[in-house]
Amino acid sequence: MSIDIIRTQDRWYVQKSETTGTVIDTIATTTGELLADRDAIAAAVAGTESSLPGSARQSPVTAPCRVVAQMTNYVSHIEDSGFDPTTVPMTFFRKTSHSISGPADDVVKPAHVRFLDYEVEIGLVIGRDIPVGTTIADDDVADLVAALVVTNDVSARDVQLPKTQFFEAKSYPTFTPTGPRLVVLEPGDWERFADLRLTLWVNGEVRQDAVVGDDMLYRPREALRGLAQFQPLAAGDLVLTGTPGGTALKAPPKPIEIIGALLPPATKWKAFFKAQAKNPHYLRDGDLVEAHVRTEDGALDLGRQRTTVRWAPEPPQ
Repeated sequence: MSIDIIRTQDRWYVQKSETTGTVIDTIATTTGELLADRDAIAAAVAGTESSLPGSARQSPVTAPCRVVAQMTNYVSHIEDSGFDPTTVPMTFFRKTSHSISGPADDVVKPAHVRFLDYEVEIGLVIGRDIPVGTTIADDDVADLVAALVVTNDVSARDVQLPKTQFFEAKSYPTFTPTGPRLVVLEPGDWERFADLRLTLWVNGEVRQDAVVGDDMLYRPREALRGLAQFQPLAAGDLVLTGTPGGTALKAPPKPIEIIGALLPPATKWKAFFKAQAKNPHYLRDGDLVEAHVRTEDGALDLGRQRTTVRWAPEPPQ
């Protein structure tokens, strides 16, 4: 049975109910150090529970760390993006760990960003070092991935698309809300990964809803094998595994896309974002974004994060 860990006031707790848990007696200050201190985690699991502190939950994944993300990894999202799932390769991009924020922290839209989007994702928390060149067998993933977390890969689309890059558009502070729980996997838990359902709401309206086994294209074993060819990973690093369909951004109809391809880039993007301005699904000031990942029977429950969107004030002219 998985172990639920939360972090608050820079202390770690094994969570045993919504309001109770046991402090983990550890000197670990980083997620990687905590995952290495399994004796302390085991002692907390067996320990007497008491009331959890009422202070705000912090991200259970600590920075600095590597944050690596898979791109277009759910069939529904690939189709929303106007691509053919049978031809999409496995691809990755990086985010700064400075973008990690807590599961109840505000998501702050920079003043220059106009189109802010959401992407609920499952985060893999690496449990031990994976040097470049590591051979990963089929049954190694449960040993390499120590825990799972809920994440939201917040994206500034008007930065991402014209610049044809992801790093800046997805790396602003608060653009990776993480948690509330670090769900440490125990023997047998990994077999339930395909049963996880990802759901995201904006102001109570379901925007994204998909089950891993029905929709994910490249599973974690394939992702780690791909990354091991060029990207070292260490305990405490975070790998985001893609998002299902339902984001605000969707590809335009094919005829419009063909016409747009014939235009100069500046003209094309001006027309594209003029059309996007009519899309009501981009995040607005004060929106409540909730993201939850769990199996239907609750055997694995990564928790539900609730973040509020805040728009940074415009700089004085």
